[in-house]
Amino acid sequence: MNKNIQAAKEFCEKNKYRFTHPREQVLEAIFNQDTPLSAYDILEILSVKKQINPPTVYRAIDFWLKHGFIHKIESQNCYVKCKENHKHKGFEVFICQNCGFIDESHLCNLDIFKEFQRLTPYKINSWSLELKGLCNKCLEN
Repeated sequence: MNKNIQAAKEFCEKNKYRFTHPREQVLEAIFNQDTPLSAYDILEILSVKKQINPPTVYRAIDFWLKHGFIHKIESQNCYVKCKENHKHKGFEVFICQNCGFIDESHLCNLDIFKEFQRLTPYKINSWSLELKGLCNKCLEN
């Protein structure tokens, strides 16, 4: 079993959540890809193995999003695996506008978030920040 899947299983056991087969399948589908997947992509991957319905896939996606094992890239309406330890409040992602390369980072202590909270009456619980440009490979070409 993949170490990330094992960590997810242990998380579920520790927190008394059910580690169902659909949850495992959805997480495996996302963790086995280096590119973002839409819910339909996940459904297509899983339907090759076994019949699975869209609501089940969406529930599993929501579960893993809620617990930080995956991230949603809002502008593309797709999902990527979390590269960190799932204990952060937000994430930043770089998206190459030419080749689609995606790189995740966790700069949770950026001054911009502290400044936002200082200047507004709002409390930030989580965030996702998408930065778009050209990756090094595309810049070289």
